[in-house]
Amino acid sequence: MIEVADLVPYLAGALLVGGIAAALSRRREYVLRWCAWALGVPIVVAALYVGPGGAAVLAAAAGVACALEYGGLPRLPRLDRAVLAVAVPVAPVTAWLAPGQLPRVLVLTIVAVALVPVLAGDAAGGLSRLCFGVLGVIWFAPLVGVVLLGPAVLALFAAVSIADIAASFGGRLLGGPSLSPLSPAKRWSGLLAGAAAGLGTLAVLGALTPALAVAVAVGAPLGDLLESMVKRGVEAKDSASWLAGAGGLLDRLDSLLLALLIALLLSR
Repeated sequence: MIEVADLVPYLAGALLVGGIAAALSRRREYVLRWCAWALGVPIVVAALYVGPGGAAVLAAAAGVACALEYGGLPRLPRLDRAVLAVAVPVAPVTAWLAPGQLPRVLVLTIVAVALVPVLAGDAAGGLSRLCFGVLGVIWFAPLVGVVLLGPAVLALFAAVSIADIAASFGGRLLGGPSLSPLSPAKRWSGLLAGAAAGLGTLAVLGALTPALAVAVAVGAPLGDLLESMVKRGVEAKDSASWLAGAGGLLDRLDSLLLALLIALLLSR
């Protein structure tokens, strides 16, 4: 069984190698991303080391941040954003305290968010508000995987992060056909490079299971395209601007969200 402490030396080594690669690339984007990882990885490791309670707090905090960023993309009213920011973290906390009630709680949070524009009597923009709100709850629901997957989520986090940067490097270096109209800058070559790097990371960490392999190779790139579709639909470049070199937290977790969902579906 994977333990958090067993993964720490590998993550430290990956950060060191990543820092050297970022410096050699001389690209401000990669240097800033590495700085964000250098700050974020110890927080993630510490939270998961505490156990399910720490994982739940970590997932809930990430859920609040992502919900607020997401609510700002279509410029939802403040009430909608507030309700969404309260509803999203309920799922990971429930996964910790009462996992058997998770399906019921997810349904209740969806209904609560959907009712906001209904009770507001918004005839003009209510349907749009309802759709964006429900999508937000569903999109961030996989954060329960941070609690339910246990220490394996740390290996998944590392593999998705490394796959993301490898896909960016590989696409720039190798070129080739565009991956999707949703994200014209991404290339099929980058997808393959990222998948290879992600699967290699899982193998090194001793976490190369079929569920995590599919999550990294398939779920992560699809998650990135999902956010690209949402941002294109609202004509936004980034989900936010507070995270140096990475836009917002949702821009960093978009790949992980769908990867978590697939890992949950295939692992249980």
